[in-house]
Amino acid sequence: MQEEVENRTVNLAISTTRLSGRTIISAFRLWKSHHNNVKAKKAAEQANEDTTPHGKQSIQELIGQNQGVSSIDIQNTNIRDFEKIANKYGVDYAITRDKTVTPPKYMVFFKARDADALTAAFAEYSNQRLKAKDKPSVLKQLGKLKELVASIPSKVRNKSQERDL
Repeated sequence: MQEEVENRTVNLAISTTRLSGRTIISAFRLWKSHHNNVKAKKAAEQANEDTTPHGKQSIQELIGQNQGVSSIDIQNTNIRDFEKIANKYGVDYAITRDKTVTPPKYMVFFKARDADALTAAFAEYSNQRLKAKDKPSVLKQLGKLKELVASIPSKVRNKSQERDL
């Protein structure tokens, strides 16, 4: 009996100049809102613990979701592009590096809840890679512009030429 009373006891400290009914009611409302916020945080933490991870994961987490896992090889330069598109379409993936081969290969293991999301993600990824191949190199264009600027004759007069005249 005593333990039940102790468990239900609430300590409330109020700083006021005059203790009135309104002060007590407002203090109780503040405590109740704080109590509800604490309960909501605990419920959100429990909900986060129960959900399966999404996006980039380890291979063990990916295989542990009891769905089929597929894989592809990608180049080192394309990893960030793939990650952006996979997150956009909600594809779960894990990236591993094969160090036995020089240069190292990257394997991407992936799964999605529906096949449409997976096909849309890979269609966008392949379209992006094709567009990148068609674009001209910015460094090559910059080199050509440097040569063009260097070939233009300078119109600035040197002071030494002006003094000699």
